[in-house]
Amino acid sequence: MRKTIKDFMNNEKSVGILLILCTILSIILSNSTFHTFYHNFWETSVSFKLGNEYLFSTQGNPLTVSELINDGLMSIFFLMVGLELIREIHIGKLSNRSQALLPVLGAIGGMIIPAGIYAYLNFGKDTISGAGIPMATDIAFALGVLSLLGKKIPLSLRVFLTALAVIDDLGAILVIAFFYTKKLSWIFLFFALFIWTILLLFKKLKINHLYLYIIGGIGIWYCLLNSGVHATLAGILLAFAIPFEGGNPHGQAMKLLSILQLPVNFIILPLFALANTALSIHLNIQELFSQSYTLGIFFGLIVGKPLGIILFTYLACALKFCRLPSETDWKQMIGIGFLGGIGFTMSIFITLLAFNPAIHADYITHAKIMILFSSLCSALIGYIYLYFIFRKNKI
Repeated sequence: MRKTIKDFMNNEKSVGILLILCTILSIILSNSTFHTFYHNFWETSVSFKLGNEYLFSTQGNPLTVSELINDGLMSIFFLMVGLELIREIHIGKLSNRSQALLPVLGAIGGMIIPAGIYAYLNFGKDTISGAGIPMATDIAFALGVLSLLGKKIPLSLRVFLTALAVIDDLGAILVIAFFYTKKLSWIFLFFALFIWTILLLFKKLKINHLYLYIIGGIGIWYCLLNSGVHATLAGILLAFAIPFEGGNPHGQAMKLLSILQLPVNFIILPLFALANTALSIHLNIQELFSQSYTLGIFFGLIVGKPLGIILFTYLACALKFCRLPSETDWKQMIGIGFLGGIGFTMSIFITLLAFNPAIHADYITHAKIMILFSSLCSALIGYIYLYFIFRKNKI
């Protein structure tokens, strides 16, 4: 039994499978006789008062269970993403400039074109704020679907998709920082940057006590939570402050990355899926496809993502800036482009920032449903397309 569990946790398909199961379970519970209890649970307050003030709050309101997951636990997810990005830059797939340029350009195209399609369909409307929703690729789901094809997939293609998804996440983080920041509290923002500066100084002085960085990271998170900048960015700031030590597997950054992978993949992301797919579905297909913002998400993920990835990588190769990875061709790259349209985690996360739940609750619900539907379509198209491509090559 222990071996079976260990094998499951070490299999890259497992995270995607678990997220799918959590999503299905959440939707079932949200539309069952337990729906009231289930929805109320996620809206339960978890903050406590220190005097007359809530210790953890957003704009003076206590954090709910879902907000604690989205603002708190997801900071740990972003910390892991940041550490993975630093590892790739130093010793991984992004360490070689010529190898890194193609997925970088592919990721840029995969963000600009979907956002452009969404913006075109929603220009001049209050839903324009959702332009960032179709920009992101879900690493776990995309790699999980690719792994279902087994050993037929060249390693270079898997490497390209991984690098593309990591850079895509960085792009989504920058979008959150610059475009989804609320009204700023400059005092709290100053203290957050002050703590980060101290951590960077510790790194420069080669102070490698991990607990100092963790304590500092908690301080940055608390200040950002009260500053108006989204608190999850504390995870990225902390990742860049922790000493990397040349990729030493026993170094602080690699040690922390190893510690985080299981709880993030098998606790935090499933909790995020459960909390943010609690959707009471009372919507017909015609209504879903009659809204400009849901159409923007649909065409952004299913059309914009593959179009942007392929167009930018093709131009980069045609202009001799870079070349295709070994053992790959443009037919395979088209399939990777469709897998890039699997948004899910980051797309839902940006949805929660793009629309005000007090005013646009319907927007959030409809957007989530369309994200799930579009991501499913992208996954099926990408999987079926690549299956027949590699089957034909094998024959």
